[in-house]
Amino acid sequence: MKFGPARPAEALGGVTVHTLRQGDLVLKKGTTIGADEVAALQRAGVREVVVVRLEEGDVSEDAAAASIAQVVAGEGVHVERAFTGRANLFARHPGVLVVDRAIVDRINAVDEAITFATLSAFKPVVEGEMIATVKLIPFGVAGHLRDAAVLAAAGGAMRIAPYTVRKVGIVSTLLPGLSPKVIDKTLRVTAERLAPAGAKIIAERRVPHDQNALAASVRELLGLGAELVIVFGASAIADRRDVIPSAIEQVGGAIEHFGMPVDPGNLLLIGRIGGVPVLGAPGCARSPVENGFDWVLMRLLAGIAVTRADLTAMGVGGLLMEIVTRPQPRLPAGTDGNRHVAAVILAAGRSTRMGGPNKLLAELNGKTLVRAVTEQALASKATSVTVVTGHQAAEVEKALAGLQVIFVHNPEFAEGLASSVKAGIAAVPADADGAVVCLGDMPLIDTRLIDRLIEAFAPDRGSLIAVPVSDGRRGNPVLWSRRFFGELMTLDGDIGARHLIIKHGEAVAEVSVEGHGAFLDIDTPQALAEARRG
Repeated sequence: MKFGPARPAEALGGVTVHTLRQGDLVLKKGTTIGADEVAALQRAGVREVVVVRLEEGDVSEDAAAASIAQVVAGEGVHVERAFTGRANLFARHPGVLVVDRAIVDRINAVDEAITFATLSAFKPVVEGEMIATVKLIPFGVAGHLRDAAVLAAAGGAMRIAPYTVRKVGIVSTLLPGLSPKVIDKTLRVTAERLAPAGAKIIAERRVPHDQNALAASVRELLGLGAELVIVFGASAIADRRDVIPSAIEQVGGAIEHFGMPVDPGNLLLIGRIGGVPVLGAPGCARSPVENGFDWVLMRLLAGIAVTRADLTAMGVGGLLMEIVTRPQPRLPAGTDGNRHVAAVILAAGRSTRMGGPNKLLAELNGKTLVRAVTEQALASKATSVTVVTGHQAAEVEKALAGLQVIFVHNPEFAEGLASSVKAGIAAVPADADGAVVCLGDMPLIDTRLIDRLIEAFAPDRGSLIAVPVSDGRRGNPVLWSRRFFGELMTLDGDIGARHLIIKHGEAVAEVSVEGHGAFLDIDTPQALAEARRG
């Protein structure tokens, strides 16, 4: 392949290496120089242009990329027409991407001019998803190099394993203290995991955390035609002789592997009864966030065997993002992790919707709104109460005279609610495990509701955000674990943190409430008048 500058007349048949702009002329990179291009270059006064010319035995970039891509594509893979030296490959149907790493490496070792890149092996893909690309670096390549890459790709480097398992049975074991809501949520999350594969839960059973009871349910699910059985234990599997593996063996199955070098997901167990795989799910499988359970589940749904060697090979890249619902490091003896909750009262706003007066200083039942909220917080189980001031700070402090609170001034109160949230969170005592954020204009929030939120806050069980709820509607105040303080400090403008509640839905504990106290904020004269009428 020849490369270099040439006068326009001598560039005929060459391919432009760079985009050329001169006057009104724009000649894009990769353009083949014909008679019209020669004339245009001459009219524009271009004296030379850098071109590349293929020599005898060379193959163009598109032809080379296309021929290599066709050979690497296996079952379920579609190759798009090559363009600008690139041939992209796509999934013809949903499934799991299976890649032969050795073939990929051999292709890339042929020459620096030839590159082949794929998605991660065993990644679940959807129909039409781009899964790989063959890219030629120069505009052409020697034919013998193309032939070497094609030879290296013999046998096909990749395929899409279609999902074949459709019927899934689930058993949940029970121990005192495990809420039915946890199991209900686990089933919803699991159904969502199975949906992309076209698999469904054909039956689910809930039995005591007992070997005999579990064995009987597993046997029943197999009789119903389950092609995969998943067991969610009320207690994590601690040993190969524990309840779940023992029950699998009691039914005539075998334990293929216990444990995996993927975190979260360490305590996964794979067994098999006849030809049916059985998964002992790790605790993180109750969360919708990707974890090691997903890596194994999707392979099994595609009929791909997961061996001990497969599992042990997952260590590199096996440290995943932290799941927020995972318990914190073990607490000191005598503590339960949810009794050190601070209260933060937001009382810095300008009351713009009130039309002039500061709503927090308005009276209801003989008390200012901000004092009513603060007294309820002080009477609760909150270990401290911090009041964030801003607009008319002196008047707000005067309204709270005599109360044992910590005042924090927010000089940026005019920027909106987020600035006050950040000021309050920054002032939470270092020994607090969380903070319940109260609005100063919600005087019907009572001590009992705050206490119920604190009682629902259970980091050891993954309940890290506590929210009052009525008829599916979420209100205030909201209790936040310290784990979310960093995200709360990124809030901006006059928008609260509702999006964080949605983002971390798996960490939310809902507290059912009656009445409208958790939803009534008095920010207009009409709302105040209505509250006074009772």
